[in-house]
Amino acid sequence: TGVIYLRRTLLKVHMSDRLAALLAQYSIQVNTFHAGRLGSVHMLEHSEGLGQLHLITEGVAEIRSGSSPVIHVTEPTVILFAKPASRVFHTEPMHPVSVVSADLDFQGGSANPILASLPDCVSLPLANVPDAAPIFSVLQLEVGANHCGRKVMMNSLCQVVLIHFLRELMDQKKIEGGTLAGLSHPLLTKAIVALHDRPDSEWTINTLAKTAGMSRTSFAEAFKNTVGVTPMVYLQTWRIGLAQSGIKAGRALKLVAMDVGYASEGALSRAFRSQTGHSPREWKKELISRQAA
Repeated sequence: TGVIYLRRTLLKVHMSDRLAALLAQYSIQVNTFHAGRLGSVHMLEHSEGLGQLHLITEGVAEIRSGSSPVIHVTEPTVILFAKPASRVFHTEPMHPVSVVSADLDFQGGSANPILASLPDCVSLPLANVPDAAPIFSVLQLEVGANHCGRKVMMNSLCQVVLIHFLRELMDQKKIEGGTLAGLSHPLLTKAIVALHDRPDSEWTINTLAKTAGMSRTSFAEAFKNTVGVTPMVYLQTWRIGLAQSGIKAGRALKLVAMDVGYASEGALSRAFRSQTGHSPREWKKELISRQAA
């Protein structure tokens, strides 16, 4: 029945889940590269195109990164640098720092709505991410041991912490714009989750507003002010992202069009060109060329 159709069918079971469809379409790959103590001055270079997650499990430190405000750490803390940036950890000899650091590869790059929603740097003490506390405990055990599968385990644990972290950022209203801000809104989230889960529905501003429980005018205004684009532009962007996944998977263009809510290949091609500047076939040809290079 096709990759997109199957994935969407499975997601319909969890229609109230704000992050399920988003993370299924735009995954975040986690790759740990450091686990243990840091020296008194420790510089971490960024990897091209990657963000970083730092889970400080103990110690006292100051973290400096470009023009970002200095981060003062005095307790277990989660720090997310969404975009590439070098940073320097200054630690105190009397309070050595133990940290697990991981590169974050946001699928889709700058088109990833999660990445686009996040500030360059954001941190929360572990006390403000209580559901992640047990994960920190397991991480500390992994850091101090030499068990087989250690890196895979740490990658998985960091990914779980990251999801808890995103939840808390939304719940604490620390996201100022983009998709995550929309998913933080008590009413807009209903419409955004619905169009994520059912992109093939015949959505209009009226039907989306009704789903959100708002008037058409207040919905359109709140959506633009919160997410940064109009509801119909957001819907097209989401649909084209899904279409790109279907095309990558080798699904027939006619079926991809049906999956994502377009009545014909021609309708999909027009929206696709409007969104990307290329037809679906041109886009796929470029993709294959880049992969072969």
